[in-house]
Amino acid sequence: MPHLNIEIKARCSKPDFVRQQLRENKADFKGTDHQIDTYFKVPQGRLKLRAGNIENSLIYYERSDTATPKASHVNLARLTGNEGVREVLQAALGIKVVVDKQREIYFIDNVKFHVDEVQTLGSFVEIEAIDIDGNIGEAKLHEQCAYYMNLLQIQKTDLMHCSYSDLLSRDVL
Repeated sequence: MPHLNIEIKARCSKPDFVRQQLRENKADFKGTDHQIDTYFKVPQGRLKLRAGNIENSLIYYERSDTATPKASHVNLARLTGNEGVREVLQAALGIKVVVDKQREIYFIDNVKFHVDEVQTLGSFVEIEAIDIDGNIGEAKLHEQCAYYMNLLQIQKTDLMHCSYSDLLSRDVL
């Protein structure tokens, strides 16, 4: 189902502070997920198969690579299992890169937060203001993202312009 996110990804030198702020603001902690994201070679956008103990999905998304809150147009299919899907996609498209991470997942209303520890890359925080059905609107999503960036004391200099897959495949740090 296609939907719109306004999102940021930032380096995180104080993950305990982020966790504390989320708890103080009554975030719903969904758990810690060990996720293996396999990115496939596609002509545009990004296609990944997420295998985790909480989230299992096939996700295609397009977004600009800027170090600002940005729109991400997402198509997501939740999977009950990934048996065989990876092999089929690998045979058809080839693998670009694999991202291995521990992800803490939190929600406040329609806003999703990730506190990530990414193998070989380090600690990150993500904010995704999500509009599943088109009723919130892009302007409100930007407001929410800015509000939580301020609350979590995320500096513009900490914002990342690209995905973990890009960081790993290009060694862009």
